[in-house]
Amino acid sequence: MRAFDLLIFAYLLNSLWQVPLVFCAALAASRLARRAGAQMEHLVWVSALLLETMLPLCHLPMNDLWQRAIGLAFGLFDGSAAGGEARVILGAVSPARLALPWQTANLLAASSALYLLGLLYFTVRLVWGLFTTESLRRRATPLQPNLQTAQRVGRLGINTGLASATVRFAISREISGPATVGLMRHTLLLPPGLLDRLESEDLDAVIAHEFAHMQRRDFAKNLLYSVVALPAAYHPFMFLTRTRVAEARELVCDASAAKTVGGRESYARSLLRLARMLPDRSAPRILHAIGILDANIFERRVMYLTRRSLEVKGAHRLAIAATCVLFAFAACASALALRIEVTEPALQAANPNSSSVHVKVDALEAIKRVPPVYPVEAKRDRITGSVILAAIIGKDGTVENLKVTKSLRPDCDKSALDAVQQWVYKPFLLNGNPIEVKTSITVKFSLAK
Repeated sequence: MRAFDLLIFAYLLNSLWQVPLVFCAALAASRLARRAGAQMEHLVWVSALLLETMLPLCHLPMNDLWQRAIGLAFGLFDGSAAGGEARVILGAVSPARLALPWQTANLLAASSALYLLGLLYFTVRLVWGLFTTESLRRRATPLQPNLQTAQRVGRLGINTGLASATVRFAISREISGPATVGLMRHTLLLPPGLLDRLESEDLDAVIAHEFAHMQRRDFAKNLLYSVVALPAAYHPFMFLTRTRVAEARELVCDASAAKTVGGRESYARSLLRLARMLPDRSAPRILHAIGILDANIFERRVMYLTRRSLEVKGAHRLAIAATCVLFAFAACASALALRIEVTEPALQAANPNSSSVHVKVDALEAIKRVPPVYPVEAKRDRITGSVILAAIIGKDGTVENLKVTKSLRPDCDKSALDAVQQWVYKPFLLNGNPIEVKTSITVKFSLAK
C-alpha cells in the first residue's frame, strides 16, 4: 500500500471529527470575542479556518509532551521523589492507531482517487470563479463620477486611509448590488442607475463600506482563504466556517464605515434602505466579488450597529483574548491527543514463503505481560523516559533475542529486559501457520501521583 494513500485516508478520517471540534471551539470563543468587537471575532473564525485545514495533517506526540509537562511540574513543585507514585507505561506512546487489513488496499486507493477528484473539482471551481470575476470586471463599463460624487469619494478616501485615485468605478448589468473586485487595483462595480437612485448619505454608506473592504484588501484575503480551505472544502463544517468568516468580515467593515460616515444609527438606516431598494440581493454563486450585500445577515448587522456600544479595553480585553487562545489550545491539544494514526497492514511487505515478518507490537495479542519494576534509584533521581527493545516473537509466542535499541540508563534497561523477557504472545499466524515475528517494544518510565 502506498504511503500517499495512507496519508490521504488519515487526513480524511481525522478531518471528519477534528473540523467539527475546531468549529465548536471557535463558536464558543466567538461568542466571547464578540464583546471585544467584530475584529476579534473575525480573527477567531480566520484562525479556525486555518486550524481546520492544518490539524488533520499534524503528528505531534501529545501524550509524551503531556507526561513531560507533568514530570516537570512535579520537579518544580515537589522536591522529593517520595511525594509521587512511580508507574510504568508500556507500548508506544502515540495516538490511537488503526491497523488496516491488507485487503483494503484497493479501497484506500479508490478513496484517494475520489478525494483527489474532489480536490480537483473545488480547485477548478475556484479558478473558474476567478476567471468569471475577471471577465465580469473587463466587460464592465468604466464610470467617471461627476464632480460632486468625486469630491465625496475623495473625502471618504481620506477618512478611510485609502487613496481614491487607485479605485476604478464601473457599471455592470450582471450584478444586483455594489461589489469590489481586484487584487492590485481595486474596482467598484455598480448596477446601472444605482448612483442616481441613492440619497447622499446612502451613497456615503455604500462607498465607505466598499472602501473598508479595499483598505483591508478583503478580495485578496478571500482568495487566500479559499485556497487554504481547499484540502477540507468537502466538509460541511468548513463551509459553515467560511460563512462565519464572511459574516464577521461584514461586521468589521460596517463598524469602519459607520465611523467614516459619522454614526452607527445613521449608517444602519442607510443599510436598511439599500436592502429595500435592492430586493434581489442574490449574486452569481460563482462570483468571488465581495461587497456590502455579501453576507445576508441584515438583522444581526443592524442590531450590532444600533445596540449600546460598551467598548472593552485594557485587562478585560486581554482576558477575553487569553480565553480565546485557551479555547484554541484546548481544541488543538484534544485533536492531537485523540488523533487516529492509520498504519500499514502488518503483512504488506511479507513474502508468504518467508520464515518471519515485521509486525508492529500493537498488532500482536499478549497473553502474559509482566510489568517492569521502576528502579529505586531511578525513581529517586526522577528519571523518566523510554527504553526501546527489539525482539523476535517465536512461533510459540515467547520472546526471543531481546536487545536494547534505545537505552535510558542501565538499571532501567535491565528492568525492561527482565520484564519483557517473561512476556508471552498469542502465536502470529500466516496462512494458518504460526510464524516468527520481528517487532519493537517501547517501555516508558514516568512519574505520576
